[in-house]
Amino acid sequence: MATATALRRPEIKTELPGPKARAIIEADAQFVNPAYPRPDFKLVAERGQGVWVEDVDGNMFLDCNAGVAVCSTGHCHPEVVRAIQDQAAQLIHICGTDYYYASMPELAKKLDEIVPLQRPTRTHFANSGTEAVETALKLAMHATGREKFISFFGSFHGRTLGSLSLTSSRVAQRLGFKRQVLDVVHMPYPNEYRNPFSADDCGDGGVVQGAVNWIENRLFKTTTPAEEVAAIVVEPVQGEGGYVPAPAGFLREVRRICDEHGILLIVDEVQSGMGRTGKMFALDHSGVLADIVCIAKGIASGLPLGVCVARADLMDWKPGAHASTFGGNPVAIAAALKTIELLQRELVANSAEVGAYLKRGLEKLMSKYDCIGDVRGMGMMIGVEFVKDRASKIPDPDLRDRVEMETFNRGVILLGCGPNSIRWSPPLILTKDNVDVALEIFDQAIAASI
Repeated sequence: MATATALRRPEIKTELPGPKARAIIEADAQFVNPAYPRPDFKLVAERGQGVWVEDVDGNMFLDCNAGVAVCSTGHCHPEVVRAIQDQAAQLIHICGTDYYYASMPELAKKLDEIVPLQRPTRTHFANSGTEAVETALKLAMHATGREKFISFFGSFHGRTLGSLSLTSSRVAQRLGFKRQVLDVVHMPYPNEYRNPFSADDCGDGGVVQGAVNWIENRLFKTTTPAEEVAAIVVEPVQGEGGYVPAPAGFLREVRRICDEHGILLIVDEVQSGMGRTGKMFALDHSGVLADIVCIAKGIASGLPLGVCVARADLMDWKPGAHASTFGGNPVAIAAALKTIELLQRELVANSAEVGAYLKRGLEKLMSKYDCIGDVRGMGMMIGVEFVKDRASKIPDPDLRDRVEMETFNRGVILLGCGPNSIRWSPPLILTKDNVDVALEIFDQAIAASI
């Protein structure tokens, strides 16, 4: 008779934060930039393996955040570690914008095969998501000769001054930095749970028609002439804005508008890409092809790499127009090539299957707790929105914060997003057994918080 194997669970051995963690937090407060947006819970990580993170005091956590959707293959995946070690022993840096090495065009060719763009493509290598977005903005202006951009409320595209002009998820990200650098107009994102458009805007077409009318009948006819717009910049799933997926049909309509007016479609897949939504890119769910795609976070399993992939006919600027000393570092590229191999081999499929299992479990909790207003998303990019009650839909950010803290105190790492939501963005190696443990603890945390 087979013996059932006990599910592995978090182990909390000290108060949180523990004594070693507190000393590090105190040193951090003295010497490190205080602008980092740390959450209320204090995690001082020492090592990670798979879906598990151990802090400096020996507490073991089940990680359902993956370093904010970065550790796509889990912490320290042995094949990724081996690829990093092998490359670091051979060539760490030579500057790919001045010299050449084989892995840079190898990764660019692989991206040409998988990114939802009209081929052929070209790729610029950067160090982060915001740098990838900056590249896209410069390229759009260079290719079109236009200067205006359309972005969305709730969006997050980075914190450097160009991308910050697009970003509008939190006032703290803009406070103190005066006027925006670029000519950007923001409009509501078509959130199906919280429709921001009027009945007149929506007609019979719901939030999608509302958004279309906002662009065509408001922006283009008042403040933002279509012939002056370089690009519409959109997240297919808003990340920091609350894990809000674009509704069916919306991206097709944006593609149509762009085609009719010579506007470029820039899709920010920094958080939603690399298998996160159960397909390689969130845009793949819509069947739409972008003109420019920005990627970072999960592409290199934790190493700093951002890429901007564009139609080759757009990226025809001359030498010196745009470059990066560290972008496309050989070690980061080695990690990215191995990451994509693992994603294609098994992890995109696992994201879809186990992500659906996770979502069903969260929906069961929604039926149990009236304070959960919405469960949304695809694959392992799922948002849970907390409200006073489902009838009123009044946001409850304080409850969200309490649940986040109670979950951490029980050994599961989650992180808020938007004003009142929690994001589930675990490593794509998460198993159904891991999900069962995480959901049990999440259930306990909600019960302790209401």
